Amino acid sequence: MGIKIAICETECKNALCTPYKTKIVKVMVNDVEGFENISEVEEFVTLDDAKKIFTDWEAFIKRNRISKETDAIYMVKIKNDDDKIKLTPKMQKKYTGWINVESLSDTEKERVLVASKPENRITEWDRMEFDEVNDICANCQLSWCKGCIGTFGSDNSKLPEIADKKGCPLIASIPKSSEEQKRFSSEEARELKREVNILNAALLEEGKIFVRRYGRALERLDAVADICIRENCGFFFF
Repeated sequence: MGIKIAICETECKNALCTPYKTKIVKVMVNDVEGFENISEVEEFVTLDDAKKIFTDWEAFIKRNRISKETDAIYMVKIKNDDDKIKLTPKMQKKYTGWINVESLSDTEKERVLVASKPENRITEWDRMEFDEVNDICANCQLSWCKGCIGTFGSDNSKLPEIADKKGCPLIASIPKSSEEQKRFSSEEARELKREVNILNAALLEEGKIFVRRYGRALERLDAVADICIRENCGFFFF
């Protein structure tokens, strides 16, 4: 497994992605009760009911391109209009708990957000196309590694061990910090840069093989330190 480095880009006023990453467009509430009128609904027919309607089951799933492993027949997946008509009398509905918040009032939106977990929220950034994301990152002044995330190295890298010997506690702590998802501040970025300078000299003492093996990792750490100092933002390892 590898360890990655990332800056806390949404703390930066110059990050081009911030408006998209901070705009929540859809959330899933923990309990749909009280949100029935604004929750998304799935329309479906049970497999038992669908199989009673379509005796030639193989032909039905083939023309509608439905997986044989499906747990129900979801109306949105039905491509054949005649099949939709036949299924409609047996159609059932269930709430998904997902709510589009873009059209809600500020009061309703706040109520929905309170009823959801952070990991169950979709931002404008989440639904952007891959090419759109790449274009934004490519034109962002915070893009230190073709984006705001880069590679530190493998989780068994000897660089933290060397850092520990040379009195560089921040870099020495990287494996543990990645496990804990610790956030470092912009002030700590100054310490990171100081340690990088120490280790650049230390690698020369260790030998050329260590320079080749860990020199690029130090370059990336230095780039992160520079960005975080300039933009007054934090960074983390994961």
